[in-house]
Amino acid sequence: VQLQASGGGLVQPGESLRLSCAASGSIPSSALTAWYRQAPGKQREFVARITPGGTTDYADSVKGRFSISRDIAKKTVYLQMNSLRPEDTAVYSCVAYVGGTGFWGQGTLVTVSS
Repeated sequence: VQLQASGGGLVQPGESLRLSCAASGSIPSSALTAWYRQAPGKQREFVARITPGGTTDYADSVKGRFSISRDIAKKTVYLQMNSLRPEDTAVYSCVAYVGGTGFWGQGTLVTVSS
């Protein structure tokens, strides 16, 4: 396993969750890494990414609520999700790009419901 996503769960609207994407093996700790999500019955959509230089980018739907960060020593990328909404419910997956190849981790389910 080269990429492991974790941290999903069931939360109420307005609450927070932090997802983790841990890399191993040949994936460098500074690889361009992104989070995507797929809600039931919908196409997968981009959520956030962090470049090797630390530049971040977000989908408009999560700007100001989600934050992506990286711990180089732990080879882990985090997605801090605040002020969660029911429409954030989805399976969240991370992908790391190495030499133009995307390495996907398994998804983690986030459910936002009262």
